[in-house]
Amino acid sequence: MTETHSSGVRGDSGPEVARLVASRVLDVPDFPKPGVMFKDLMPLFADGAAFREVIDGIVAYHGRESFDTVVGIEARGFVVAAAIAYATGVGVVPVRKAGKLPRPAYAASYALEYGEATLEVHQDAFTAGHRVLVVDDVLATGGTAAATLDLVERAGGTVTGFTVLLELAFLKGRERLAPRDVHALLTV
Repeated sequence: MTETHSSGVRGDSGPEVARLVASRVLDVPDFPKPGVMFKDLMPLFADGAAFREVIDGIVAYHGRESFDTVVGIEARGFVVAAAIAYATGVGVVPVRKAGKLPRPAYAASYALEYGEATLEVHQDAFTAGHRVLVVDDVLATGGTAAATLDLVERAGGTVTGFTVLLELAFLKGRERLAPRDVHALLTV
């Protein structure tokens, strides 16, 4: 359940974390195409103290013992996943755009809010029952997330959590992923 503070800032880890993320997001109009308002999280990644607080918050929310591996979705999800993996001493697995992985991979195609894409994960990325935390920067329509969750399960992993730094609620990605739980640090 997303918490809302009187200032209107809301997120699943409470208003303080939501305010922190909101304070480090820059809106970039007309990127990657006209009419799209891109939410740039690079200022959050560049602020060491803020980034540490966000990573610590994600780990505290899920618990250090709830996952064996962290999956990061290309490309900004790699940054978040690597930090969580380091903080918890587990491995990290990338879910990449098509054609970027060198060994046999499972693929999933999906529609984006502004195009189409295909993601891949190595077929041997997980052993059966491997507990996996999936992370990304933004949840929009849910296409990327749904494809990734499917890929993790096809490769033998068990999804134990899904976290994003920013959820664009008006695009209804959370609804698309139901009944799975979605943990968003900031929901706008």
